[in-house]
Amino acid sequence: MTQQHAGHTDTSFTLETHLDAPGHGRAGTIHTPHGDIQTPAFIPVGTKATVKTLTPEQIKDTGAQAVLSNAYHLYLQPGPDIVDEAGGVGAFENWDGPTYTDSGGFQVMSLGVGFKKVLAMDTAGLKETDIRAKSGERLAKVDEDGVDFRSVIDGSRHRFTPEVSMQIQHQLGADIIFAFDELTTLVDTRTYQEQSVARTHRWARRCLEEHNRQTQARADKPLQSLWGVVQGAQYEDLRRQATRGLIDLSKEFEDSGQRGFGGFGIGGALEKENLGTIVGWVCEELPEEKPRHLLGISEPDDLFTAVEAGADTFDCVAPTRLGRRGGVYTLDGRMNLMAARFKRDFNPIDPEVGGYASDNYSRAYIHHLLKAKEYLAGTLCTMHNLHFMIQLVDNIRASIIDGTYQEYKAEFMGRYYANKK
Repeated sequence: MTQQHAGHTDTSFTLETHLDAPGHGRAGTIHTPHGDIQTPAFIPVGTKATVKTLTPEQIKDTGAQAVLSNAYHLYLQPGPDIVDEAGGVGAFENWDGPTYTDSGGFQVMSLGVGFKKVLAMDTAGLKETDIRAKSGERLAKVDEDGVDFRSVIDGSRHRFTPEVSMQIQHQLGADIIFAFDELTTLVDTRTYQEQSVARTHRWARRCLEEHNRQTQARADKPLQSLWGVVQGAQYEDLRRQATRGLIDLSKEFEDSGQRGFGGFGIGGALEKENLGTIVGWVCEELPEEKPRHLLGISEPDDLFTAVEAGADTFDCVAPTRLGRRGGVYTLDGRMNLMAARFKRDFNPIDPEVGGYASDNYSRAYIHHLLKAKEYLAGTLCTMHNLHFMIQLVDNIRASIIDGTYQEYKAEFMGRYYANKK
């Protein structure tokens, strides 16, 4: 059911169709106060209210429908009060479409147990010390009430609780916001994962309570949709328990006349080989009428797997980070334009994919820019990678709707991974 708030309609979801294939995949539309998102959809990450190297107009040219920013980083700089005064993160960055903010939960791991480590999807060949930072090295420490952070900018100390995260995200004003959670690693013990899931559930209740308080206190602002985040690592019982707990919690609030969760995020370190299975466990439990966002996934094979398992939207820094280093996606796989073989290659990055970078510049020119350390190189490669990823997911959506999904998947995967050993 939608709610009215100072003339603004709440975020909602329309389910259009399911895959003409086994699984939980579907196409739909997320309706927000700042426009619709056709799903499945890839959401670019604009951590500090900017997708690095791109203007909002260039982001729009890639086909992006929404942008996701980071509550922790915007809290540190410039401060949520300044973003609020500007009219919210969309107005602040001159983006007129839908916006997301994450809760700071990723930084619980990335600045804590995972500081300067890799969020592994595969632990084969890795030692625990490759994944977990020593206690004294960490910039985030978790307790029952919240998390103590040390700033990545100046080392100053800051306290995040579920209530603080909600207050910050309401000031940032994104259409879709996430509950404050604890992200764990694949090498945390089963006992710790159990404790963490229970704590994240207790934090989710506090997030809903504060979300409802902030919604009432800020009745002049567009309605924001709070999404719960499912954790539980690689354990089926914990994933299902966490999902059911969030659904019950949301229903409890809705039954009392308050706002529950408008959708759900699926978080955590996910084993690549079990990605579809884990996402499937969660989506089997989730209500069909609410959207699901999978955090931190962007490899093409993972996107197909996640769509089939029931995920609707995705975000990841990989396409933009890769682009700033000269890495680009093509229909024949990834390549790095820094390589010497591109010095006299006057072909587009990928003429079939097209987009602004491929339509106007050669591999040789971008190779030159990379070698010369010109900023334009990052801009062009980033534009191309976002265009590639967004076009891929848009094509997946179209194939779901017209019943050709399996054929499209086979064609794309067969070509993209043809040379992979």
